[in-house]
Amino acid sequence: MAVDLGTVIVTGGASGLGAAIAGAVADAGGTPVVLDRVPADARFEQAEVDLDAPRFTEDVITAILERHPDVCGVVTAAGTDACGRLEDVDAEAWDRVIRVNLIGTAAVIRAALPALERNQGRIVTVASTLGFRALSDATAYCASKFGVVGFTRALAAELAGRVGVTLLTPGGMDTQFFDGRPDQYKPGPDAKLADPSDVAAAVVFALSQPAGFEIREMAAMVSTEPSWP
Repeated sequence: MAVDLGTVIVTGGASGLGAAIAGAVADAGGTPVVLDRVPADARFEQAEVDLDAPRFTEDVITAILERHPDVCGVVTAAGTDACGRLEDVDAEAWDRVIRVNLIGTAAVIRAALPALERNQGRIVTVASTLGFRALSDATAYCASKFGVVGFTRALAAELAGRVGVTLLTPGGMDTQFFDGRPDQYKPGPDAKLADPSDVAAAVVFALSQPAGFEIREMAAMVSTEPSWP
């Protein structure tokens, strides 16, 4: 049975996986509203916001709900990283990873809950293979994504029967996420990376399930992904 996606808020929707998700939602008949720090595809409504400011982010979401009472979905694709050994990473940069990836995720969902409950909506959080596997020089990212995993599993229990909750675990993707890093923190030249549009299709699949049925968790990656399981 086809499900009307309604309006879907997509964080990090200006680039990478978030942009692919916004496009896939639109292609499926939904209305994406993008949250990002930088300009997004001009086809889509956007609110320029930094998830590092959670209370302001909540106010932005509240304003979106006033314009779009049909919000039926939230996808939290925004993410950042600060690579390096704990003692070498600037403390503010380390903290920012936690604020954006974990606290920002919770802030967006918290503010959107009234509409999601009213509309029997769905949430898709974006974790990472490093939400299950710990690596050196990735303490901030691992801490944030392990947190997203725990947060999402607890949220699914809390919202069962009210709002659908899906935990997405993507592997490495061919996006700009790795740009600007030292070479040691980039995928090797022979690395096989997923096309973000393929991962976005999995997100739309989760969003399209009928009320009362949900995809609780899914891992989406190339078959040779080295960090999974």
